[in-house]
Amino acid sequence: MRVLKPVFYSAIAVATLASCKTVSKIPVPAGSNTVVNIPAKKAELTDYEQENWQHLDLATDTIPGMSVNKAYEFLKGKKHVEVVVGVVDSGTDLKHEDLVDVAWVNTKEIPGDGIDNDKNGYVDDINGWNFLGDSYKEHLEYERILMKPEVASAELLAEVKNFHAKKVEEARVRKLNMENRLANVKKAQEQIKKHLNKDAYSAEEIMSINTKDKNVKDAISIAKMYFGYGFSSLKETSDYLSSDIKKSIATINEDNLKTDYRTVVGDNAYDINDKPGYGNGNIGHSEKDEAHGSHVSGIIGATRNNDKGMNGVANVKIMAVRSVSEGDEYDKDVALGIRYAVDNGAKVINTSFGKAFSPNKEWVYDAIKYAASKDVLIVNAAGNDGKNIDVEKTFPNDAPDLMNEVADNFLTIGAMSANYNEELPAAFSNYGKKNVDVFAPGVQVYSTTPENEYKKFNGTSMASPAAAGVAALVRSYYPELTASQVKHILMNSGTKIDLEVNKPGTGARYGTAPVKVPFSELSVSGRVVNAYNAVRMADRMVNGRK
Repeated sequence: MRVLKPVFYSAIAVATLASCKTVSKIPVPAGSNTVVNIPAKKAELTDYEQENWQHLDLATDTIPGMSVNKAYEFLKGKKHVEVVVGVVDSGTDLKHEDLVDVAWVNTKEIPGDGIDNDKNGYVDDINGWNFLGDSYKEHLEYERILMKPEVASAELLAEVKNFHAKKVEEARVRKLNMENRLANVKKAQEQIKKHLNKDAYSAEEIMSINTKDKNVKDAISIAKMYFGYGFSSLKETSDYLSSDIKKSIATINEDNLKTDYRTVVGDNAYDINDKPGYGNGNIGHSEKDEAHGSHVSGIIGATRNNDKGMNGVANVKIMAVRSVSEGDEYDKDVALGIRYAVDNGAKVINTSFGKAFSPNKEWVYDAIKYAASKDVLIVNAAGNDGKNIDVEKTFPNDAPDLMNEVADNFLTIGAMSANYNEELPAAFSNYGKKNVDVFAPGVQVYSTTPENEYKKFNGTSMASPAAAGVAALVRSYYPELTASQVKHILMNSGTKIDLEVNKPGTGARYGTAPVKVPFSELSVSGRVVNAYNAVRMADRMVNGRK
């Protein structure tokens, strides 16, 4: 994405400009090129570090987090305003013990009276809006286009048909691969069950086994490998592989093309003017596994220092906008979801989702421009395909030609791990020297999930809210700054990384040898988000302090 050329300026000049109340015109300075040179942390992370690593500091903790704790030390005693963050995502459990106190409340609406009291077009939208109504299961966009080819251009339809043929072939290969993996996992389960002489056992029990039996040793190795992928037990691994096999079979048999899941919503998803105010005010999860929105919300703003669960990055109010289903989101729901958040007071919007095709992308581009006109920052996940999105399109984005942005209020985030070495970028993260702006923590991130639970998830979906939390923190303490300025503060103030790293999309996960590249080649900034640096840069711009 295009970035304004860095401009250097003196503290005196900043103070003069600020005193003239022209803070919004101050150019964002270039960040420091100082690199933290420390050896990679060799010790296992403690429980505290595992659950809070994204808040820690590289220089003091030897963990490449966002220095959030350090930022709050700097902000002590400073005044701030309330910032609302719109979470355009799946259902969000705002009754969760760590989210209930940060839920945005529409005070202009009377709960449960069935009247649009504030006349914003949405009835009883107390904590946000649910554009999906009673639906959750959904197709991928390419499947929907195959079912309704009239919604796509001839060129897009041809592209989708080719994509579908490749997906079917990939599903055949994946099915065989997953079946082999499942067989090995089940064999390992039986060996460990026999050795421990019980059906149920923990990961810790497996890891504590001391044996010379080769079969049991092999079983332990298999378990350890899957625990390294983030699974907590062999049963969870087995269930995941079985589910994956079923999905592959459904793709091969084209089962996904036989049901229209949108019918229950009652609108025409390909007509943005159809049924204004469709959906309902039930912004929560439709089932316990609908956890994505809750996890994202916790990363941004779970109540801090309440002795429960975890700390969010910022003290904010979370507005839940349910627009993302189990499959691909509809462009209509995304566009209207962004507009809803803007019109109801959000200053930051997080969009942790993405897809390969977008037949009505112009609606989303218009919504991005609308948000820019209202000075709202959108923080967006780059995607989890391990691909270069300077070459391969993923939606939403802010550059139709992958070069020229429609507005300067859209920040795209890649995912990084807690490893300050060649494994710093997540292997799954999308990247791009033009279209990914900066990286943030997105591997094994601990956060809220429905019904007062907490789990660790991986994804640029976790990196985006981490960055959105920092953006909200800046907007809270320095409200004079514009969305564009905050975007470039996060980019320019990030920690500069001077490492040769494994290029995402290569390595064992992808069945290849890892390809080494400079970390600086994976994003516009070549940096990772740093909250401490961000608030210091913002403070310097607003108050003229060094």
